[in-house]
Amino acid sequence: MRLGTPTVQRATGAAQGVTSLLGNTVGGLTNTVGGVVGALGRGLGETVNGATGGLGAPVGNAVSSVGTGVEQGAAGVAKGVKDAGQWKTS
Repeated sequence: MRLGTPTVQRATGAAQGVTSLLGNTVGGLTNTVGGVVGALGRGLGETVNGATGGLGAPVGNAVSSVGTGVEQGAAGVAKGVKDAGQWKTS
């Protein structure tokens, strides 16, 4: 089969459709989970800070930072998965 034949074009189109669907689904779920973890971490950190005052601030701030870091990391992973699903190379 030559690369430009209709059969190859249909197979390539089908593969792109499937990977796009999977990439967008996994990427969306990753964004959602990352956002939930980030919000939970920030909320928990604020709760620790509010309950303990200045004494627990280092712990509360650290929990908030971890939550935000997880959220940002998940956003990066989600972007990579979505890009791969769309067959982007960079």
